[in-house]
Amino acid sequence: MKYVFGPVPSRRLGLSLGVDLIPPKTCSYDCLYCQIGKTTCKVIEPSAYVPGEAVVAELDETLAKVKPDYVTFSGSGEPTLHVELGRIIANVKGRTGVKVAVLTNGSLLYRPEVRERLLKADMVMPTLSTVKEETFRLIHQPHDDLSVSRVIEGLKSFRKSYRGRLFIEVMLLAGFNDRDEEIEALRHVILEIAPDRVQLNTVVRPPANAKAIPLDRTRLEYIKRVFGERAEIIATAPIRDKQHFRGTLSDAVLEMARRRPVTVEDVAGALDAPLFEVDKAVKALVHKGQLREQTHLGKDYYTA
Repeated sequence: MKYVFGPVPSRRLGLSLGVDLIPPKTCSYDCLYCQIGKTTCKVIEPSAYVPGEAVVAELDETLAKVKPDYVTFSGSGEPTLHVELGRIIANVKGRTGVKVAVLTNGSLLYRPEVRERLLKADMVMPTLSTVKEETFRLIHQPHDDLSVSRVIEGLKSFRKSYRGRLFIEVMLLAGFNDRDEEIEALRHVILEIAPDRVQLNTVVRPPANAKAIPLDRTRLEYIKRVFGERAEIIATAPIRDKQHFRGTLSDAVLEMARRRPVTVEDVAGALDAPLFEVDKAVKALVHKGQLREQTHLGKDYYTA
């Protein structure tokens, strides 16, 4: 599979079948915290980056064999940059009935055509981590034509027309957007947007830039109280309805590690495979040079 990956366990969506519509690191942002790495192509103009018909064919083939909780559009770049996103979502909904989620940085929602493409998704999960322009530019390093005010107005406009579930993710970085005045200003704007949930996150996997430092649990709990009853700190989701992997164990490990940094435990849980077998496969792939190992916050992560 070239565009469809998984299903893999998601902290927010249960068992998630991923769809990657954008070439690696084609994005409107270049976030310090990105687990995929630095942006190599920073753009804001939607295009047909990969052939829509090929994506639909892979989805049809995969969904005939597995039943995920969600089909999730995320992957290696910003999914709303694909001009056929709306048509592909409609295809999934019309032919399979599986729920659809879109993980987006939210930066292009100021464009009416982008908002329209997302209306049939069951869940949209944009990011809003600050309402201060200076902080916005420090954390996200956005395309020159973007501003935080434009992002906020896009989110407000989308909320007015969207009937699905809107979860706003707040990515918190120590020393950037965790000060009380930042949090209070952000809380005020998010109240105006009125999402269904506010999901507080921090750096977990190895980031693109070492300046991205996670918040400690005490500070996260405090910020959760500030945001109120709709807020939650994202935690590891329980793994349900585990799927047996296709192909060899090594192939499955590589497929997961191409999408994001993973631990041995991540892979074992997702594939319902014995931990010792996964560990053995991972070590062999590292030895062959097919996986790279990186230690972050005391855990060993692997990327392909």
